Amino acid sequence: MEITTQEGLLGPLLLARSAIDRSAALRGDAEWFERTWTDGASRVVVVDDGQALIRRNGDGAALVLLPTADAPEGERYLLGVDAEGIAYFAVSAPLTGVAHDDSFNRIVAPLAPSALREGEPVAAGLRQVGPLLGDLDAGLLVYAVALEAWHSSHEFCPRCGSRTEVRAGGHVRVCLQDGSQHFPRVDPAVIMLVHDDADRCLLARGPQWPEGRLSVLAGFVEPGESLEHAVAREVIEEVGVRVVDPRYLGSQPWPFPRSLMLGFFARAVSTELVLDLEEIAEARWFSRAELLAALESGEVRLPSEVSIARRLIETWYGGPLTGDW
Repeated sequence: MEITTQEGLLGPLLLARSAIDRSAALRGDAEWFERTWTDGASRVVVVDDGQALIRRNGDGAALVLLPTADAPEGERYLLGVDAEGIAYFAVSAPLTGVAHDDSFNRIVAPLAPSALREGEPVAAGLRQVGPLLGDLDAGLLVYAVALEAWHSSHEFCPRCGSRTEVRAGGHVRVCLQDGSQHFPRVDPAVIMLVHDDADRCLLARGPQWPEGRLSVLAGFVEPGESLEHAVAREVIEEVGVRVVDPRYLGSQPWPFPRSLMLGFFARAVSTELVLDLEEIAEARWFSRAELLAALESGEVRLPSEVSIARRLIETWYGGPLTGDW
């Protein structure tokens, strides 16, 4: 499925790709589900705490997709059906016999293809291999990781505390005590590149990041709040800058554990920085020449290509940049 939602954004959003039909109408068809599960053409991605088996594929990487007969025991989630009619499932189960990349829960640079050995699968997450995967595999892994993260925190009913069980191909959990249904949720978050009338952009870093690791501002949308108001509120709360004219550019799932990042440009009408030091350790205005010089010297490093933040910065700059986290 090819859908363009980021008109004007420079480059693809690497975690917003997909090549399957999510097949929502089939989720409640138990007979179809069981029949398709036993179909020799169906394939499974095993996901374990946000990681899956990855192998080298030429200059990129590919998911290790198992026949359903070889899949381990675990919760099953229907991911969808591709144009050729092949069904894809995720199974939440431990990955055994491979080394895990324990850096998954930290901000890390993507792996280079050379880091993956031919024919030797490794366990890795989206941050490491997202840019290396093709459209089908990227979409499958994002979907599987997001579902696994939600299910792992909803084993019990939020209303009565009783155990819940998976239904509808992994897209509903039903309380065994009161029958209430609970559906996977995402947390909307705005992420915005702020620019001023002098054609500078504002980059910042959180206290948990090392010096030199800069990105754009971001924050969660609050209850009862529009996206545009969230953009303005987050910017003034974090750096004391007032912005107007928020312009939407695109969105990308960010399943760490369940965010949807909604990307904006916003124009600053004040430029004095007053930092919320609990959220922002450093913030700086950059012209294009200043940003390029800081990247070339190694003084500044940008978010990786897997993030919408990188696309926002490169769109403002007008071309590709180097200097990943």
